[in-house]
Amino acid sequence: MRVEINFDGIIGPSHNYAGLSHGNLAATRNRGAVSQPRAAALQGIAKMRANLALGLTQGILLPHARPDRRWLDSLATSYADAPPHLQAQALSASAMWAANAATVSPAPDTADGRCHLTVANLVTMPHRSHEWPETLAQLRLAFAHDAFRVHGPVPAPFGDEGAANHMRLAPQHDAPGVEIFVYGVSGGPFPARQHREASEAVARRHGLDPARILFVQQSEEAIAAGAFHNDVVAVANAHVLFAHEHAFADKDAFYTDLRRLMPSVEIVEVPAAQVSLADAISSYLFNAQLVTLPGGETGLILPTEARDTPSVWTWLQAHVAGNGPIRHLEVVDVRQSMANGGGPACLRLRVVADPATVDPRFLVDPGKLDGIAAVIADHWPETIAQDEIGNPALLERIAAARAALLAYLGIDADMLSG
Repeated sequence: MRVEINFDGIIGPSHNYAGLSHGNLAATRNRGAVSQPRAAALQGIAKMRANLALGLTQGILLPHARPDRRWLDSLATSYADAPPHLQAQALSASAMWAANAATVSPAPDTADGRCHLTVANLVTMPHRSHEWPETLAQLRLAFAHDAFRVHGPVPAPFGDEGAANHMRLAPQHDAPGVEIFVYGVSGGPFPARQHREASEAVARRHGLDPARILFVQQSEEAIAAGAFHNDVVAVANAHVLFAHEHAFADKDAFYTDLRRLMPSVEIVEVPAAQVSLADAISSYLFNAQLVTLPGGETGLILPTEARDTPSVWTWLQAHVAGNGPIRHLEVVDVRQSMANGGGPACLRLRVVADPATVDPRFLVDPGKLDGIAAVIADHWPETIAQDEIGNPALLERIAAARAALLAYLGIDADMLSG
C-alpha cells in the first residue's frame, strides 16, 4: 500500500554558520555564530519522533562526506591549501535540507506507473552545487526497487532546487494528482534559484500528463523579501493549498487554473494585512509540514518561531478555531536549522510509495531513532566556531562521526561515493 513517507535529512556533524546562502536572510544574519551540531541533529531526531507519534511514516537521508575533497580536487586544490571561502563551501552541511534533494512524482501521476525522482542540481549556490553526486547515490540505494526510477540532474545552467519549488495536490496520496512547478524570474537583489526550463525538463522526464501540470511564477516580491524557495511562502498537501497572499506573481490565474483541474481544492490564503511577508518568512509559517494525519485530518508541523511570532500565532489560532481545513498544530524545536535558514519542511523530502519497496536502512522507527540519537550524542561535535573550520582535528572528528552513523545503519561508505 502506498503512503506518504517523510524522509528527513539527518543534520550532519559539520553543521556550521558560514552564511553561504545569498538570499537566505537567516543564514546570512547568523554568519559567524557558533553552531551546535549535536543539538541540531538531536532536534532533528526529536522532530522525526514527533512525526512517528502522529502516525506518519518516517525515513532518513544521510549526512554527506565533509569536507568534499573530490570537489576541491576538481578545483585543483586541497582543503589545507584552499582559501577560507572554499573551505567553508566544501564543509557545508546543507545536504541536511532534504527538500532540495530531488523532485518527486508519485506513480499515479507518471506514464509508466513508477515513482520518479530527479536529483536537484543546486547550481545557483557553490556550496550546494557539489551535493548532487552523493545525493544521487543515496537515492539510488534507497529507491533501488523497480517501483522507482531515479534520474540524474538537469544540466547547468538551468537551476533546479528540487521539491522546495514543487507542490502536488490530489484527493488522496495514492490517486492521480496535479503537479505544480514554481519557478522564479527575478528577485531584486537576490537570485531566482529555480528556472522554468529546469522544471519543464523534470516534468518531461517524469512522464507527467501535460494537462495535469501547472508552471507558476513565484512573485518577485517574495524572493526579494527572502523567500529563496517557494516552500518559504506556500505548501500543499492532499486537497489543501496553504499560501501567503504574495506568494505568486499572478495568483488569480493560478487559482483559476488549479480550481479547473481540481474542483475540490481548498485554498487557504493568509492575507498580508494579517501576516506580513517579513513575519511569514522570519517565522517560517509556510515552511511547515502540511500532512494528512491517520484519521484524515490535515495537520501543520510548525517551528517554535511560528508560535513566538504574534501575528502568525494569532492567525493560526483563529483558523483552527474556525472551519478551515487545517485542524491540528504540532510545534517542533528546530532552532539550529532555522538559524541557518531551514525550517521543518526544508528538512524533509516526501515520497509516496509502498514502504516495502524502500531499502529498510532508510526507514526508521522509535528504536532505530534511539540508536541514531546515541551515535549523535557520542560522536557529533558539541560546537563549531568559524575559526575552527580549518582545524584538522575537527575534520577528523566530523569524518569519524559520519563513519559511526553509517556503521550503525549497516551502510558501506563506498555505496555513497557517487
